[in-house]
Amino acid sequence: MATKSTIFKANLQIADIDHGYYADHALTLARHPSETDERMMIRLAALAMNAWQLQSVCGGDGTLAFGEGMSNPDEPDVWLRDFTGRTRVWIEVGQPEEKPVTRACGKADEVRVYCFSQAAEIWWRGIQNKLTRPQNLQVFRVPSEASQALAALAQRSMQLQATIQEGGLTLSDAAHSVHLECERWK
Repeated sequence: MATKSTIFKANLQIADIDHGYYADHALTLARHPSETDERMMIRLAALAMNAWQLQSVCGGDGTLAFGEGMSNPDEPDVWLRDFTGRTRVWIEVGQPEEKPVTRACGKADEVRVYCFSQAAEIWWRGIQNKLTRPQNLQVFRVPSEASQALAALAQRSMQLQATIQEGGLTLSDAAHSVHLECERWK
């Protein structure tokens, strides 16, 4: 019998000072059996860092949600769709291969990749020259210390506050706080 996904619930309060976006999001995260807490929390952080686009890109009339990601390679880890169903932002987490990223660039207005772990630099050196053409692609590096610290915030039921200021994200619960600043590679 196949192992099922583990369900996590998160009440996320976002205060994005950089973009003037303030909202509460009640989220359900399905952690794939092969997914780590670290990767799941990077998905959550990526959603928080891009939530402002709900207002600025979609005028508040869109959907920001987790895609099937690891369960379905044709869906992103996080996406933003407007009221017409058009994919405005496609977010991948980890070290995806070239072809899925290139395909995503054809399906969405913007594609963002948030890579992490010690292997990120090796992955980027191997794929960097293959991803020069897509103009709607951005690649960010999440520092390893921050991504590992995010994993410690993972709980089956989470009450989290996300503050985005001067390009950095601070994600905190009642007891811990993690600050991360992503390095933009592309």
